[in-house]
Amino acid sequence: MNDQQKRISLRKFKAFATGLFLLMAAIFIITTILQKTNDSHWIGYIRAFSEAAMVGALADWFAVTALFNYPLGLKIPHTNLIENSKERIGDNLGSFVVNNFLSPQNIRPYILKLKVSGFVGEWLSKERNQQNLVRELSNVVLDILAKLDDSAVVNFIGKKAKEMSNDLKINKIVGNGIEYVLIKNDHQRLITNLSKQIKDYVIQNREMVQERVKKESYFLVPKFVDDAIAEKITSGLTKYFDEVENNENHQLRAEITKKLYAFAQEVQTEQKWENEFQGIKNDFLKEEKLQQYSKDIWQSIKETLSNELAEEDSALKNYVKKNLAELSQSLKSDEDLQQKIDHWIRVTAYKYILKNTHQFGELISNTIGNWQGKELSEKLELEVGKDLQFIRVNGTLVGGLVGLIIYTVAHFFI
Repeated sequence: MNDQQKRISLRKFKAFATGLFLLMAAIFIITTILQKTNDSHWIGYIRAFSEAAMVGALADWFAVTALFNYPLGLKIPHTNLIENSKERIGDNLGSFVVNNFLSPQNIRPYILKLKVSGFVGEWLSKERNQQNLVRELSNVVLDILAKLDDSAVVNFIGKKAKEMSNDLKINKIVGNGIEYVLIKNDHQRLITNLSKQIKDYVIQNREMVQERVKKESYFLVPKFVDDAIAEKITSGLTKYFDEVENNENHQLRAEITKKLYAFAQEVQTEQKWENEFQGIKNDFLKEEKLQQYSKDIWQSIKETLSNELAEEDSALKNYVKKNLAELSQSLKSDEDLQQKIDHWIRVTAYKYILKNTHQFGELISNTIGNWQGKELSEKLELEVGKDLQFIRVNGTLVGGLVGLIIYTVAHFFI
């Protein structure tokens, strides 16, 4: 029932209890008048019943009224109890709820029944729910992006990039990179390709070799001799680099590998290389350049995210939906995953509730304490007032019966 219905019900039962009192008062008046002119014994019994019933009704009316109001507006001590004791009621009610409803032994059985993973998996398996979830998440992220201060984000990115770069040793990164390539033996492909390029270059430029030999030769040396020397040089170089290209164990490959290992160590350990790369880094990460890089990065990220989240069928949204579908299937079929998730949720919920039980008590206490005293009395009277009117009714009837018994005993035995 709403408050209006509760008020109507309360008024009805108050009227019933009051009406019963008035009936007893009327019977008492009538029997008192009849006794003066009529000697019938039954009149005395009825009068005794109605007289005691009035006393019981008035006593219980006073008791019930004293809970919520001052009887007849008279500020009698220990009346209007609810309004005058609302702080203590709030504290006691908060402690009662915490001690009796939020104790470890009471909440543990309910926590153990939690099975969130199956419910979430079933919910996520519906395409409509997936779309709604992705749409809401997109709206949240778009709202965050719109409210972010671009200059603050750019400064943050620039600051973090600067902090990360301060301890960054470029020479060690380059040296380790060279060593990694050597360990993986990837440099052999480079040697093979370079050897082929040199061989082809020599073959394609035979005439240039002949011209260079002729230019450096003495004028007394015949041309055919220069041509023969040039041919020997060309053939030798071609054959040599052909061997390097096709022989994985060629001595030149081993020499190059050895030199590269030495160079990698030198780059990592020599101060001159550290200084050289530090200068490159400082030039690359100057304040104005860093700010520009940060601005470009943020604008690119923001624009990409905004476009992806705004489009209904974007690649990002499809990727999220795909992963939600996979997660849903896992939550429905993977028992180990279900147990892990449910166990984590149970433990977290159990710890959180126990850790914050005092806050539940404080919430109840503060809420009741912040109510106006009259408001609290009215709220409680609406909830239990109807039942309290039965106390008045029972007091009327029980009082009447007790009065009748006392009158009977006194009449026959005293």
